[in-house]
Amino acid sequence: MTTRTDFSSQAPIAFIGGGNMASAIIGGLLRQGLPAGQLEVVEPFAPARDKLQEQYGIAAVEQAGPVLQRAGLVVWAVKPQTFREAAAQARAHTRGAAHLSVAAGIRSDSIASWLGTERIVRCMPNTPALIGKGITALYARPGVTPADRTRAEQVVSTTGDWLWVAQEAHLDAVTALSGSGPAYVFFFLEAMTQAGVEMGLAPEQAYRLAVATFAGAAELARASGEPPEVLRQRVTSKGGTTHAAIASMEHDRVQALFVKALHAADRRAKELGDEFGN
Repeated sequence: MTTRTDFSSQAPIAFIGGGNMASAIIGGLLRQGLPAGQLEVVEPFAPARDKLQEQYGIAAVEQAGPVLQRAGLVVWAVKPQTFREAAAQARAHTRGAAHLSVAAGIRSDSIASWLGTERIVRCMPNTPALIGKGITALYARPGVTPADRTRAEQVVSTTGDWLWVAQEAHLDAVTALSGSGPAYVFFFLEAMTQAGVEMGLAPEQAYRLAVATFAGAAELARASGEPPEVLRQRVTSKGGTTHAAIASMEHDRVQALFVKALHAADRRAKELGDEFGN
């Protein structure tokens, strides 16, 4: 059961960026009882502002200004390449706030320097947050207070599950694993659907079977608590159909290549910090 948060005594929350991830969090906050009047959103693109008005009745503004001074928490939902410029515009108005960044790759050292504060929490959500089924990892700088941590948890919990990591460098691994992870699932759904069609199923049938299989297997893994190799072995009878498929993938080193791909994503996350964090 989800516990509703009492927002009545809390300072407003400001969002810098009003795209998909910001919308997911905003929608979750509103469902948890946060009044729309306790939200401020800065979004430079008119279509995104129009969408926020249509969906949530929130009048976003084009540029950062004095209205941000009432915020107790600022959520940074901007692209890595625009973070520094956005921070320069907002810095004078957000000195008294804690900050929660969902921008991939941008390290907290850079954010702290740009905003002039140590109250920085970085997090890495993923796109299932759009339907309240996300998973978010968070990292807090030493200057973050216990109250700041609680506020960050309240915000990200509206989009799904969450966990804290002790080292900021681990967020690059999180980005590679769960941040980019939904795309890997969709990639395999494409392959399973294609195979189903090639074997005679209608595209709609193949896709429905593939999606239900992923969803059911993930729920089984969550409920079981046993390692995935044990769960796999239980459905892999030697000489059977599953064994034939697994043996084919092992021969082609699919698992090793998949692990290699995640390391590539991890390297790219580090490169983003180097590229846009200076």
